[in-house]
Amino acid sequence: MDPVSPAPKGILFYIKRTLGAILLLALATTFLYSAYTKSGVELKGFYLVDTPGATNAFDSFQWTFLDLGINSMLAAGIIARIMIGLELLLGLFLLFHIYLRQFTYKAVIAILIIFIAYLLVIMLKQGNTGNCGCFGNKITMTPSQAIWKNAAMITAAVLLMFIYPVKPYKFQEYVCMALCAASFSVPFAVNNIYIGTSPVKYSSPINLEPLYKYEPKPTVELRQGKHIIAFMSLTCPHCKKAAKLMHIIHQQHPDIPLFMVLAGNKDHKKQFFDETHAEKVPYLHYPHNEEFEEMINSGLKKGEHNGVPTIYWVNNSVIEYKSVYAYYQLDPKYMVEWMHANPRP
Repeated sequence: MDPVSPAPKGILFYIKRTLGAILLLALATTFLYSAYTKSGVELKGFYLVDTPGATNAFDSFQWTFLDLGINSMLAAGIIARIMIGLELLLGLFLLFHIYLRQFTYKAVIAILIIFIAYLLVIMLKQGNTGNCGCFGNKITMTPSQAIWKNAAMITAAVLLMFIYPVKPYKFQEYVCMALCAASFSVPFAVNNIYIGTSPVKYSSPINLEPLYKYEPKPTVELRQGKHIIAFMSLTCPHCKKAAKLMHIIHQQHPDIPLFMVLAGNKDHKKQFFDETHAEKVPYLHYPHNEEFEEMINSGLKKGEHNGVPTIYWVNNSVIEYKSVYAYYQLDPKYMVEWMHANPRP
């Protein structure tokens, strides 16, 4: 007897397979591009290189976990790298057809639902403004736009479950293990964790009297008690990053006495606060440049100068610590420890 020939596949089969392949490729590309734009690197030629713009994107991403209540810069950095690795993994799992119906489609839907929930929290706290950071600094999206994007991706994943079921293939488990190892090691390899988040010890008096010399004066008595005072320029990009982080810390820890002294033309204030959202952090606009420089250079030898941002941890008008690496040493963990240490007499 002749073997039975398989039934011919109809045009609907090929339409579903073609549409499924397109949707799967689009979904995988979105996850891979999202991971890339957050990772802190730029692809130039065949090399991955660290750039200030890319680093800004990664810093902003890891700070979102401080905003969610993580109390350590180191912990936030680890979680951020794991999340980037997860996006990379899902993108690769889609491309390599790894356990699509059994795991990958379901994981894609779950992680996108979590992203939508986070974006809704952001909208409730800050409104539908600014860049959500879904694609780093490459593509600017408001939280609502990102929610629609994630909803479309969920729809694509649900559709793929029905029109693109791929059976497991030989040695798939070994490919799976290799992709897992690569996905979760790459974010740590291309963006090393900075573990020196504790401030550097310092010992120098600081004269804060000039801040009370003109109107308006600080609404806080900075000459007494403990205060973390950041001297910034309204146009300095690193100052804006520090201010953005101070805003996040102030939201989570309103008891930490943060204060910003802002130099520069007052016309730049709006742009500064639009980018940093730090208007609720106590601050003083101080346009008196000579006295501003005298304060930021406290304790330095003649001829030495500090740049901005200069961030001092001041205890009764004595600088006890300095955040030498600016925002990298604004760690809530050490701030809380310092606040509860014995005060200077």
